[in-house]
Amino acid sequence: MKLVLIDGNAILHRAFHAIPSLTTTKGQLVNAVYGFISMLLRVKDDLQPDYLAVCFDRPKPTFRQEIFIGYQAHRPRMDEDLSSQIETVHDVVRRMKVPIYEMDGYEADDLLGTIAKESQNSQVGSDKAGGKSKNLKIFIVTGDRDILQLVNKNVKVYMPTKGLSEAKVFGEKEVEEKLGVKPGQVVDYKGLVGDPSDGYVGVTGIGPKTASSLLQKYKTLQKVYENLDKLPEQVAQKLKEGEESARLSYQLATIKKDVPCDFSLKNAKISQFNNPEVQEKLEELEFHSLLNRITGKKTGVKKKEKKNKENENQLGLF
Repeated sequence: MKLVLIDGNAILHRAFHAIPSLTTTKGQLVNAVYGFISMLLRVKDDLQPDYLAVCFDRPKPTFRQEIFIGYQAHRPRMDEDLSSQIETVHDVVRRMKVPIYEMDGYEADDLLGTIAKESQNSQVGSDKAGGKSKNLKIFIVTGDRDILQLVNKNVKVYMPTKGLSEAKVFGEKEVEEKLGVKPGQVVDYKGLVGDPSDGYVGVTGIGPKTASSLLQKYKTLQKVYENLDKLPEQVAQKLKEGEESARLSYQLATIKKDVPCDFSLKNAKISQFNNPEVQEKLEELEFHSLLNRITGKKTGVKKKEKKNKENENQLGLF
C-alpha cells in the first residue's frame, strides 16, 4: 500500500512561475491553480497511491524565525497574484476529498516529517499467505532537497526534474549518489555547507566536497567537531571559527517529526476525483482539459489552455 504526501507550497510556487498568466473569462487569475491541479493528477497517475494528503505552509512566522531572525529574511513577500490563488487551490483539493494539513509556527516540511514518521508504523493489508501485514510505502512529492533527510527504506522522495513528464525517485542509494552523504547525514551536511536559499551559511569556506568527505569519515557534525585535532590545520581553523554557525544551521535544517497535526491514514484514503463537486469547480475555472482528464471524456479544449499545457511540460514545474 502506498501513501503520497505533497509539499503544497513547493508545488504551488513552481506552478505559478512555470505557467504563464492564465485568467478565466471573468478575469480571475488561475495559472497556479491550473498547474497545481495538473500536477496532482499526474502524480496520482504516476504513483498510483492508495492514500493522499497535502501539506501547506502558513503565512505566520515559524519557530525557525524565532531561533534565527535571518532565516528566509531575504526572500521577497509572496506575490499577491500567487497568494490570491491559494484559497482556490485549497477549495479544489478539499472537493477531491484530499486532506490538507497546515499549522501556525511550522513549515510544511515539519508536517511532512511528522506524518511520514507516524505513518511508517502503520500496517495495512495482508499478504496472500494470510495474516502478516505489509508496511506502508511513503512517497513525498517535492522539489526541496531538505526533504531528502527523511528518506529511508520505507520513505522515498519523488522529485520532478522536467515538468512532471520526467521525475526521479530518490531512495537511500540515490540520495548518497546526489549529495555524497546518506539521508541520515543530510542535516549534518547542511550544518557544514548551509543553505543560501534559507539564509543560513553553515561554515564559511567549507563546501559540498569537503563536507561530504568529512561526514564519510566521521559520520556526524558532532563527531567532526570531536576530531578537529586530526584534521588539516586550515580546515580545522574554519570549523572552529564557524562552530556556532554550524550548530545553528544544523538546528534550522532539522525537520521536526513531532508536530501535533492529528494525521489520519483513514481520512487520506483516495476517493473518486470524478465527483460533481470537482466537476462543478473545474467548469467554473474553465479548466476543460483537466475536466477531460478526470471524467475521461473528450470535449473541446480552448487554444489558450492547450498552450498552457505545452508550457507546463516545456518549462517544468520544478
